[in-house]
Amino acid sequence: MSDGPLYDVTIIGGGPVGLFGAFYAGMRGMRTQIVDSLPELGGQLATLYPEKYVYDMPGFPRVIARDLAAHLIEQGTRFRPTLALSERIESLERLPDGRLRLASRDRAHYSRTAIICAGAGAFSPKRLLQPSVVAFEGRGVHYFVDDTHAFAGKRVVVVGGGDSALDWAMALEPVAACVTVVHRSAEFRAHEESIHWLLSCPRVHARLHCEVALAEGNGSLERVVLRDNRTGEVEALDADALLVTIGFTATLGPITRWGLHLEGQAIVVDAHMETNLTGVYAAGDACTYQGKLKLIATGVGEVCVAVNYAKRRVDPSARIFPGHSSHLNL
Repeated sequence: MSDGPLYDVTIIGGGPVGLFGAFYAGMRGMRTQIVDSLPELGGQLATLYPEKYVYDMPGFPRVIARDLAAHLIEQGTRFRPTLALSERIESLERLPDGRLRLASRDRAHYSRTAIICAGAGAFSPKRLLQPSVVAFEGRGVHYFVDDTHAFAGKRVVVVGGGDSALDWAMALEPVAACVTVVHRSAEFRAHEESIHWLLSCPRVHARLHCEVALAEGNGSLERVVLRDNRTGEVEALDADALLVTIGFTATLGPITRWGLHLEGQAIVVDAHMETNLTGVYAAGDACTYQGKLKLIATGVGEVCVAVNYAKRRVDPSARIFPGHSSHLNL
């Protein structure tokens, strides 16, 4: 592999945090590159739940994830960072001349600093492994929603007790014939406002202490059989769609082999968002520290810290805090 361009900062991950980091690095006049294993920018917003509402992004009372991703992409590419999509960084090393070498299977990238904004890594949904449910995957059993209108007029059963389950119930309630939320306990892992909505919405039914026992149908899903996990009693629900939202399994993949200090599947950072590797930073769900909260709003603040300290490392004469954007003529 021959040497390529030298960037001031390479951002690994093209999701919300990485995109805002690219914008902020552009404001600081840094030559920037974004590398992402996906074929498009936007991260989870664009690939996992594009039709879901996001409620906890400042400036948006609520916003469809796909639309939020579009705004972030427009902002993140304003200063024309180089994009390397459909490319996964396999290794990272500091060369004797001080450059970072970030290598994929096909080529190497060179950078003065790097910011890892890879979220929690590569995601795969946790599946219901009952044979009858597996048999209807793609024929009524879903783990993702690409288009809420595909559920118009359908009887939808949503499985799960977290924010994702309740957010999808909210999104589907206006278009579906009916929505039933099935949860294995009476304790939810969701925001209080969402729980209140679920328990008070007349068009959405909650089946608590229940689990999916069977999926039935002739060619496509027609019924879901629930079992009360306290009494063993069963109940059959007519259903055209079963949406399973019981979480995801995530892995940082090759990042775990880069010599970073990890706690579980997260990269430990200091107050500057710097890892144990000099000039390598992390922000968003990829990193951890005492008091960490995994929110988009938290991540965009973290990546600003990372960019400012990366700027100082590239240019020791640069100020850490450049001033407020309202004072700049952009």
